[in-house]
Amino acid sequence: MVHIFSPLNGRSKGVRKAVSTLILGLVLASLGGCASVPPPDGAMNQAQTQLRAARDAGAADYAPVDLDFAQNKFQQAQSAMASRKYEDAAVLAEEAQADAELARAKARLGAARAQIQNKSQANRDLREQIDQALASHEAQQQQLQQQQQSQDGLPAQQPTTDMPAPSSSMLQPAPQDGGFQTLPQTNDQGGH
Repeated sequence: MVHIFSPLNGRSKGVRKAVSTLILGLVLASLGGCASVPPPDGAMNQAQTQLRAARDAGAADYAPVDLDFAQNKFQQAQSAMASRKYEDAAVLAEEAQADAELARAKARLGAARAQIQNKSQANRDLREQIDQALASHEAQQQQLQQQQQSQDGLPAQQPTTDMPAPSSSMLQPAPQDGGFQTLPQTNDQGGH
């Protein structure tokens, strides 16, 4: 047996329209539910972790501006989360994470530079101490030599010095080769 249904005469257009509208509404609602952005919990957690790492690295001392940018973006992301603007919150959380990573890198660089500066100063101090110790040691060696020579009855040796150059008044050009020659001094000044 075959059943044939015939549409209701008066209500068919209205019912069809209502059913179509209802189905369309359900489809749009389900598409809207699928297309909505979930809360960016992972991005928020990563941003918070990077902020903590930047603070621990000393960003407050070495990169305060970048750390402040990161904290402000993170606060904006938290506000967007509270307003259920998850897409905005995700973008702000990623920006906060990037700013925090930059602050951390700058803090590490600043700390390394400070450590290098401290080591350089320590090296300079050590060099000065070594120089002082060497000078003191040389002075002690000279005193010991002088004491030994005085005990042996020998006169103390004077340190040797270079012979001074003749004064310019003593140098005259030599006529044959155009060079200079030393002239003997006429007055006795202990010349050489």
